[in-house]
Amino acid sequence: MKPFTTCVHAGAHVEPTTGAIMQPIFATSTYVQEEPAKHKGFDYSRADNPTRQAYEEALAAMEGARHGLSFASGLAAVQAVVQLLEPGARILVCDDVYGGTGRLFRRLFAKYNLDFQFVDMADPAAVKAAATPATKLVWVETPTNPMMKVIDIRAMAQVAKQTGALLVVDNTFASPIFQTPLALGADIVLHSTTKYIGGHSDLIGGALMMSRQDLFEQLKFVQFAAGSVPSPFDAYLMHRSLKTLGVRMMQHHKNGMAVAEFLASHKRVKRVMFPGLKSHPQHAIAAEQMRGFSGMVSFDLDGTYDDVVKFLKKLKVFALAESLGGVESLVNHPEKMTHASVPEEMRKKLGIGPALIRLSCGIEDTDDLVADLKQAL
Repeated sequence: MKPFTTCVHAGAHVEPTTGAIMQPIFATSTYVQEEPAKHKGFDYSRADNPTRQAYEEALAAMEGARHGLSFASGLAAVQAVVQLLEPGARILVCDDVYGGTGRLFRRLFAKYNLDFQFVDMADPAAVKAAATPATKLVWVETPTNPMMKVIDIRAMAQVAKQTGALLVVDNTFASPIFQTPLALGADIVLHSTTKYIGGHSDLIGGALMMSRQDLFEQLKFVQFAAGSVPSPFDAYLMHRSLKTLGVRMMQHHKNGMAVAEFLASHKRVKRVMFPGLKSHPQHAIAAEQMRGFSGMVSFDLDGTYDDVVKFLKKLKVFALAESLGGVESLVNHPEKMTHASVPEEMRKKLGIGPALIRLSCGIEDTDDLVADLKQAL
């Protein structure tokens, strides 16, 4: 099936008792057993729940994977992957990684003798130079947050293969509609489903998709043993949101492109970062490995931080808030908000400064978004 059809039908099974077309919410923590350890496939909802199982089936189908696992948050999914590692492992991480991911690596997991090395993965040669026999994981986020770098997934897969490392790709910004990393050589795909998959700014969640049976079994055990799973209600709502992912992403993409083109032509804007623009340094790679460019746009305002605050206060459609990927348009100041936990030296090196603004273009009318930015500028 093609992506839009998969969105609608993946994980959907007609309920046998009533014929209901929608998956029921199985609001139960436990299940009656016929005899000790003899049951109908479910014994405790931390381990498995029918509603969550249907949602995970849909997640796998969206990424062309054999298996999908859902978690209570995107960072819970990140933790599950890191818990595959043994002390002493070396992990290569793209330097422009989501602030929460970097904070988790630097401030929590580094205490457990894990060596996290942050590398500019837009430069494959730098990644090759950093890889050693101790490298067990290559962590890619593409496009990156917030600088919108595009990383060549195939090139990273080659580096990982040469060192025997796992390649993890955070596919949150692109969504499965516009990018399928497993087909490009990734071992595990990660999503903060809070963002585009949930799509309505009312849920927190994470997901992992993979095809290797050994990885699934290991990660399934982590999910079960650590217990950071979504409730049946959240699984139901996420699954429902998946059904409209395709049509939503097309409008996000349309709005992102229009907004990026407008900003690129405005005298008060110094630089625009959007993979769909031909001026983007990795536009050729983006055009090759992506089928669309989503709705995330970052730009530097030509002015001071005070000018940025004035601009933010004048916006009427874009709301100043954390997160992204919802149906409503959001604006964010990475230096003060989502990436405040990134060490100052690294922020400066990446270009996350006082004038940087990140937009999440929603699904409103395109003209209204452009007009809002125009009047605020």
